[in-house]
Amino acid sequence: MRLLKWLLVVGVAVAIVGFFLAARAPVLDIKAYGATFAPFHAENFGLDPKTVYRAMLDDLGIRRIRISAYWNRVESSEGRFDFSELDWQVAEAEKRGAELIMAIGQKLPRWPECHIPEWATALSSQEYQEKLLQYIVVVVGRYKDSPSIKVWQIENEPFLDFGVCPPLDRELLDKEIALARSLDSPASSESLGGRPVMITDSGELSFWVRAHKRADIFGSTLYRTIWHPAVGVFTYPLPPVFFRIKRAITELASGVKPAVVIELQAEPWQEKALFQTEPAEHYKTMDPEKFRALLSYIRGTGFDEFYFWGVEWWYWLKETQNKPEMWNIAKEAIQKTR
Repeated sequence: MRLLKWLLVVGVAVAIVGFFLAARAPVLDIKAYGATFAPFHAENFGLDPKTVYRAMLDDLGIRRIRISAYWNRVESSEGRFDFSELDWQVAEAEKRGAELIMAIGQKLPRWPECHIPEWATALSSQEYQEKLLQYIVVVVGRYKDSPSIKVWQIENEPFLDFGVCPPLDRELLDKEIALARSLDSPASSESLGGRPVMITDSGELSFWVRAHKRADIFGSTLYRTIWHPAVGVFTYPLPPVFFRIKRAITELASGVKPAVVIELQAEPWQEKALFQTEPAEHYKTMDPEKFRALLSYIRGTGFDEFYFWGVEWWYWLKETQNKPEMWNIAKEAIQKTR
Protein backbone atom coordinates (compact mmCIF):
# COMPACT_ATOMS: atom_id res chain seq x y z
CA MET A 1 0.00 0.00 0.00
CA ARG A 2 2.82 2.39 0.90
CA LEU A 3 4.48 1.66 -2.43
CA LEU A 4 1.27 2.40 -4.33
CA LYS A 5 0.90 5.72 -2.52
CA TRP A 6 4.49 6.59 -3.34
CA LEU A 7 3.99 5.74 -7.00
CA LEU A 8 0.83 7.83 -7.08
CA VAL A 9 2.61 10.83 -5.57
CA VAL A 10 5.48 10.50 -8.03
CA GLY A 11 3.08 10.12 -10.93
CA VAL A 12 1.14 13.22 -9.97
CA ALA A 13 4.35 15.20 -9.47
CA VAL A 14 5.67 14.19 -12.88
CA ALA A 15 2.33 15.03 -14.50
CA ILE A 16 2.34 18.50 -12.91
CA VAL A 17 5.91 19.16 -14.05
CA GLY A 18 5.04 17.90 -17.51
CA PHE A 19 1.96 20.11 -17.65
CA PHE A 20 3.90 23.27 -16.86
CA LEU A 21 6.67 22.38 -19.29
CA ALA A 22 4.13 21.68 -22.01
CA ALA A 23 2.03 24.75 -21.23
CA ARG A 24 5.02 26.98 -21.93
CA ALA A 25 5.28 25.63 -25.48
CA PRO A 26 3.57 27.86 -28.07
CA VAL A 27 0.87 26.76 -30.48
CA LEU A 28 2.89 25.84 -33.55
CA ASP A 29 2.41 26.63 -37.18
CA ILE A 30 2.58 23.49 -39.30
CA LYS A 31 6.00 23.17 -40.89
CA ALA A 32 5.26 20.27 -43.21
CA TYR A 33 2.69 17.66 -44.15
CA GLY A 34 3.64 14.28 -45.52
CA ALA A 35 1.82 11.02 -46.12
CA THR A 36 2.17 7.28 -45.69
CA PHE A 37 1.73 5.33 -48.92
CA ALA A 38 0.91 1.63 -49.19
CA PRO A 39 0.53 0.27 -52.74
CA PHE A 40 -1.57 -2.72 -51.67
CA HIS A 41 -4.05 -0.38 -49.97
CA ALA A 42 -4.56 1.40 -53.29
CA GLU A 43 -4.98 -1.99 -54.96
CA ASN A 44 -7.67 -2.90 -52.43
CA PHE A 45 -9.74 -0.01 -53.80
CA GLY A 46 -9.19 -1.21 -57.37
CA LEU A 47 -6.75 1.63 -58.04
CA ASP A 48 -3.43 1.63 -59.86
CA PRO A 49 -0.82 2.35 -57.14
CA LYS A 50 1.46 4.23 -59.55
CA THR A 51 -1.35 6.57 -60.54
CA VAL A 52 -2.15 7.32 -56.90
CA TYR A 53 1.52 7.84 -56.02
CA ARG A 54 2.07 10.28 -58.90
CA ALA A 55 -1.10 12.18 -58.00
CA MET A 56 0.11 12.43 -54.41
CA LEU A 57 3.37 13.95 -55.62
CA ASP A 58 2.14 16.12 -58.48
CA ASP A 59 -1.41 17.16 -57.58
CA LEU A 60 -1.31 17.22 -53.78
CA GLY A 61 2.29 18.41 -53.88
CA ILE A 62 3.45 16.17 -51.03
CA ARG A 63 7.21 16.12 -50.66
CA ARG A 64 7.57 13.96 -47.56
CA ILE A 65 6.46 10.35 -47.87
CA ARG A 66 6.74 7.24 -45.74
CA ILE A 67 7.08 4.13 -47.87
CA SER A 68 7.57 0.57 -46.64
CA ALA A 69 9.77 -2.32 -47.71
CA TYR A 70 7.05 -4.91 -47.09
CA TRP A 71 8.92 -8.14 -46.48
CA ASN A 72 6.23 -10.30 -48.09
CA ARG A 73 6.35 -8.21 -51.28
CA VAL A 74 10.12 -7.74 -51.43
CA GLU A 75 10.98 -11.40 -50.73
CA SER A 76 7.87 -13.39 -51.51
CA SER A 77 10.08 -16.37 -52.32
CA GLU A 78 12.97 -17.18 -50.03
CA GLY A 79 16.20 -15.61 -51.22
CA ARG A 80 14.61 -14.01 -54.31
CA PHE A 81 14.22 -10.26 -53.94
CA ASP A 82 11.98 -8.14 -56.13
CA PHE A 83 12.63 -4.43 -55.74
CA SER A 84 10.76 -3.23 -58.82
CA GLU A 85 7.95 -1.64 -56.80
CA LEU A 86 10.23 0.12 -54.30
CA ASP A 87 12.73 1.11 -56.99
CA TRP A 88 9.96 2.90 -58.86
CA GLN A 89 8.70 4.71 -55.75
CA VAL A 90 12.21 5.87 -54.84
CA ALA A 91 12.99 6.96 -58.41
CA GLU A 92 9.79 9.02 -58.67
CA ALA A 93 10.62 10.71 -55.38
CA GLU A 94 14.16 11.46 -56.54
CA LYS A 95 12.86 13.10 -59.73
CA ARG A 96 10.88 15.60 -57.68
CA GLY A 97 13.28 16.11 -54.79
CA ALA A 98 10.89 14.45 -52.35
CA GLU A 99 12.11 13.12 -49.00
CA LEU A 100 11.39 9.54 -47.97
CA ILE A 101 11.16 7.65 -44.72
CA MET A 102 11.65 3.98 -45.53
CA ALA A 103 10.08 1.59 -43.02
CA ILE A 104 11.76 -1.82 -42.67
CA GLY A 105 10.90 -4.85 -40.58
CA GLN A 106 8.28 -7.50 -40.03
CA LYS A 107 5.68 -5.08 -38.60
CA LEU A 108 4.98 -2.22 -40.99
CA PRO A 109 2.09 0.18 -41.68
CA ARG A 110 -1.39 -1.17 -42.51
CA TRP A 111 -3.33 -4.24 -41.52
CA PRO A 112 -2.51 -7.02 -40.79
CA GLU A 113 0.43 -5.00 -39.40
CA CYS A 114 2.95 -7.83 -39.74
CA HIS A 115 3.72 -8.50 -43.41
CA ILE A 116 5.63 -11.76 -43.18
CA PRO A 117 6.30 -13.99 -46.21
CA GLU A 118 4.46 -17.28 -46.07
CA TRP A 119 7.69 -19.26 -46.37
CA ALA A 120 9.13 -17.57 -43.26
CA THR A 121 6.30 -18.69 -40.99
CA ALA A 122 7.57 -22.28 -41.04
CA LEU A 123 11.11 -21.42 -39.93
CA SER A 124 12.54 -22.03 -36.49
CA SER A 125 12.92 -18.99 -34.27
CA GLN A 126 16.65 -18.74 -34.96
CA GLU A 127 16.24 -19.21 -38.71
CA TYR A 128 13.44 -16.63 -38.75
CA GLN A 129 15.59 -14.03 -37.03
CA GLU A 130 18.49 -14.71 -39.37
CA LYS A 131 16.27 -14.26 -42.43
CA LEU A 132 14.68 -11.08 -41.03
CA LEU A 133 18.08 -9.53 -40.38
CA GLN A 134 19.33 -10.64 -43.80
CA TYR A 135 16.36 -8.90 -45.43
CA ILE A 136 17.27 -5.69 -43.56
CA VAL A 137 20.86 -5.97 -44.78
CA VAL A 138 19.69 -6.31 -48.38
CA VAL A 139 17.16 -3.46 -48.23
CA VAL A 140 19.46 -0.95 -46.52
CA GLY A 141 22.31 -1.91 -48.82
CA ARG A 142 20.19 -1.26 -51.88
CA TYR A 143 18.86 2.14 -50.89
CA LYS A 144 21.46 3.75 -48.63
CA ASP A 145 22.91 5.71 -51.54
CA SER A 146 19.58 7.23 -52.58
CA PRO A 147 19.50 10.97 -51.85
CA SER A 148 15.75 10.78 -51.25
CA ILE A 149 15.97 8.37 -48.32
CA LYS A 150 16.31 10.57 -45.24
CA VAL A 151 15.25 8.23 -42.41
CA TRP A 152 15.10 4.51 -41.70
CA GLN A 153 12.08 3.47 -39.66
CA ILE A 154 12.62 0.15 -37.91
CA GLU A 155 9.37 -1.73 -37.30
CA ASN A 156 6.05 0.08 -36.80
CA GLU A 157 4.69 0.66 -33.30
CA PRO A 158 6.67 -2.34 -32.03
CA PHE A 159 5.52 -1.86 -28.42
CA LEU A 160 1.82 -1.79 -29.30
CA ASP A 161 0.14 -5.20 -29.09
CA PHE A 162 -1.95 -4.84 -32.23
CA GLY A 163 -2.27 -6.82 -35.43
CA VAL A 164 -1.60 -10.37 -36.58
CA CYS A 165 1.93 -10.53 -35.23
CA PRO A 166 4.33 -12.68 -33.24
CA PRO A 167 5.02 -11.55 -29.67
CA LEU A 168 7.46 -8.66 -29.33
CA ASP A 169 11.08 -9.75 -28.97
CA ARG A 170 12.89 -6.71 -27.58
CA GLU A 171 16.30 -8.27 -28.09
CA LEU A 172 15.52 -8.84 -31.76
CA LEU A 173 14.17 -5.29 -32.11
CA ASP A 174 17.40 -3.90 -30.68
CA LYS A 175 19.41 -6.06 -33.09
CA GLU A 176 17.42 -4.65 -36.02
CA ILE A 177 18.03 -1.07 -34.89
CA ALA A 178 21.74 -1.63 -34.32
CA LEU A 179 22.05 -3.38 -37.68
CA ALA A 180 20.44 -0.51 -39.60
CA ARG A 181 22.73 1.99 -37.88
CA SER A 182 25.81 -0.09 -38.63
CA LEU A 183 24.91 -0.55 -42.28
CA ASP A 184 24.35 3.16 -42.87
CA SER A 185 26.97 4.65 -40.59
CA PRO A 186 29.12 7.52 -41.92
CA ALA A 187 31.95 5.04 -42.51
CA SER A 188 29.80 2.70 -44.61
CA SER A 189 28.08 5.41 -46.66
CA GLU A 190 30.75 8.02 -47.22
CA SER A 191 28.79 10.18 -49.65
CA LEU A 192 25.70 10.61 -47.51
CA GLY A 193 26.62 9.78 -43.92
CA GLY A 194 24.47 7.80 -41.52
CA ARG A 195 20.76 8.40 -41.50
CA PRO A 196 18.71 8.68 -38.32
CA VAL A 197 16.53 5.80 -37.15
CA MET A 198 12.86 6.42 -36.38
CA ILE A 199 10.91 4.35 -33.87
CA THR A 200 7.15 4.85 -33.63
CA ASP A 201 4.49 4.31 -30.99
CA SER A 202 0.78 4.82 -30.41
CA GLY A 203 -0.18 8.34 -29.41
CA GLU A 204 -3.14 7.30 -27.29
CA LEU A 205 -2.46 3.72 -26.16
CA SER A 206 1.24 3.48 -25.28
CA PHE A 207 3.87 4.92 -23.01
CA TRP A 208 6.43 6.47 -25.31
CA VAL A 209 9.63 6.03 -23.32
CA ARG A 210 10.53 2.54 -24.61
CA ALA A 211 10.30 3.64 -28.23
CA HIS A 212 11.59 7.16 -27.64
CA LYS A 213 14.83 6.10 -25.95
CA ARG A 214 15.71 3.82 -28.89
CA ALA A 215 15.02 6.45 -31.55
CA ASP A 216 16.99 9.22 -33.20
CA ILE A 217 13.62 10.56 -34.34
CA PHE A 218 10.40 9.59 -32.58
CA GLY A 219 7.13 9.11 -34.44
CA SER A 220 3.72 9.15 -32.77
CA THR A 221 0.34 8.26 -34.18
CA LEU A 222 -2.64 10.55 -33.61
CA TYR A 223 -6.20 9.26 -33.91
CA ARG A 224 -9.37 11.09 -32.93
CA THR A 225 -12.43 8.96 -33.80
CA ILE A 226 -12.29 5.18 -34.00
CA TRP A 227 -14.52 2.13 -33.91
CA HIS A 228 -14.14 -0.30 -31.00
CA PRO A 229 -16.06 -3.59 -30.65
CA ALA A 230 -17.04 -2.78 -27.05
CA VAL A 231 -18.40 0.73 -27.59
CA GLY A 232 -18.77 1.26 -31.33
CA VAL A 233 -17.78 4.69 -32.64
CA PHE A 234 -15.65 6.47 -30.07
CA THR A 235 -13.89 9.85 -30.01
CA TYR A 236 -10.91 10.17 -27.68
CA PRO A 237 -11.73 12.88 -25.09
CA LEU A 238 -8.17 14.22 -25.21
CA PRO A 239 -7.37 17.92 -25.60
CA PRO A 240 -4.40 18.83 -27.83
CA VAL A 241 -2.29 19.65 -24.76
CA PHE A 242 -2.36 15.94 -23.85
CA PHE A 243 0.29 15.30 -26.50
CA ARG A 244 2.42 18.20 -25.32
CA ILE A 245 2.30 16.91 -21.74
CA LYS A 246 3.08 13.36 -22.82
CA ARG A 247 6.02 14.52 -24.92
CA ALA A 248 7.39 16.70 -22.10
CA ILE A 249 7.23 13.82 -19.61
CA THR A 250 8.84 11.46 -22.12
CA GLU A 251 11.69 13.88 -22.73
CA LEU A 252 12.29 14.17 -19.00
CA ALA A 253 12.80 10.40 -18.97
CA SER A 254 14.80 9.85 -22.16
CA GLY A 255 16.05 13.19 -23.45
CA VAL A 256 15.01 15.77 -26.01
CA LYS A 257 15.01 14.63 -29.62
CA PRO A 258 13.10 15.37 -32.85
CA ALA A 259 9.54 14.06 -33.00
CA VAL A 260 6.79 13.99 -35.62
CA VAL A 261 3.26 12.68 -35.93
CA ILE A 262 3.98 9.88 -38.35
CA GLU A 263 0.38 8.69 -38.65
CA LEU A 264 -2.33 11.36 -38.55
CA GLN A 265 -5.77 9.82 -38.93
CA ALA A 266 -7.37 11.19 -42.07
CA GLU A 267 -9.38 8.14 -43.07
CA PRO A 268 -12.11 6.15 -41.28
CA TRP A 269 -11.52 3.51 -38.65
CA GLN A 270 -14.41 1.05 -38.73
CA GLU A 271 -15.33 -2.56 -38.19
CA LYS A 272 -15.11 -3.63 -41.83
CA ALA A 273 -12.41 -2.81 -44.37
CA LEU A 274 -12.98 0.44 -46.22
CA PHE A 275 -13.00 -1.19 -49.64
CA GLN A 276 -15.86 -3.44 -48.50
CA THR A 277 -18.18 -0.59 -47.46
CA GLU A 278 -19.63 2.67 -48.77
CA PRO A 279 -18.80 6.33 -47.99
CA ALA A 280 -21.92 6.73 -45.84
CA GLU A 281 -20.43 4.20 -43.45
CA HIS A 282 -16.96 5.72 -43.73
CA TYR A 283 -18.17 9.16 -42.78
CA LYS A 284 -19.18 8.01 -39.29
CA THR A 285 -15.53 8.24 -38.21
CA MET A 286 -13.99 10.56 -40.81
CA ASP A 287 -15.52 13.10 -43.17
CA PRO A 288 -14.61 16.57 -44.50
CA GLU A 289 -15.97 18.34 -41.41
CA LYS A 290 -14.00 16.09 -39.06
CA PHE A 291 -10.92 16.56 -41.24
CA ARG A 292 -11.09 20.35 -40.99
CA ALA A 293 -11.56 20.09 -37.24
CA LEU A 294 -8.54 17.79 -37.04
CA LEU A 295 -6.34 20.28 -38.90
CA SER A 296 -7.27 22.88 -36.30
CA TYR A 297 -6.80 20.48 -33.37
CA ILE A 298 -3.25 19.46 -34.25
CA ARG A 299 -1.85 23.00 -33.99
CA GLY A 300 -2.06 22.70 -30.20
CA THR A 301 -0.30 19.34 -29.91
CA GLY A 302 3.27 20.65 -29.86
CA PHE A 303 4.24 18.94 -33.13
CA ASP A 304 4.87 20.78 -36.38
CA GLU A 305 5.28 17.90 -38.86
CA PHE A 306 2.47 15.48 -39.68
CA TYR A 307 2.16 12.52 -42.03
CA PHE A 308 -1.38 11.91 -43.27
CA TRP A 309 -2.93 8.45 -43.11
CA GLY A 310 -5.53 7.99 -45.84
CA VAL A 311 -4.29 9.37 -49.16
CA GLU A 312 -5.37 6.22 -51.03
CA TRP A 313 -8.91 6.58 -49.65
CA TRP A 314 -9.11 10.27 -50.60
CA TYR A 315 -8.11 9.41 -54.16
CA TRP A 316 -10.74 6.65 -54.35
CA LEU A 317 -13.41 9.06 -53.10
CA LYS A 318 -12.38 11.66 -55.65
CA GLU A 319 -12.01 9.43 -58.68
CA THR A 320 -14.75 6.83 -58.20
CA GLN A 321 -17.31 8.36 -55.81
CA ASN A 322 -17.37 11.96 -57.05
CA LYS A 323 -16.37 13.14 -53.57
CA PRO A 324 -13.21 15.27 -53.93
CA GLU A 325 -13.59 17.15 -50.64
CA MET A 326 -11.04 15.18 -48.58
CA TRP A 327 -8.46 15.43 -51.36
CA ASN A 328 -9.05 19.16 -51.79
CA ILE A 329 -8.88 19.93 -48.06
CA ALA A 330 -5.55 18.14 -47.85
CA LYS A 331 -4.28 19.89 -50.97
CA GLU A 332 -5.12 23.31 -49.57
CA ALA A 333 -3.43 22.52 -46.23
CA ILE A 334 -0.29 21.22 -47.97
CA GLN A 335 -0.04 24.29 -50.21
CA LYS A 336 0.01 26.56 -47.16
CA THR A 337 3.21 24.90 -45.95
CA ARG A 338 5.14 25.19 -49.24
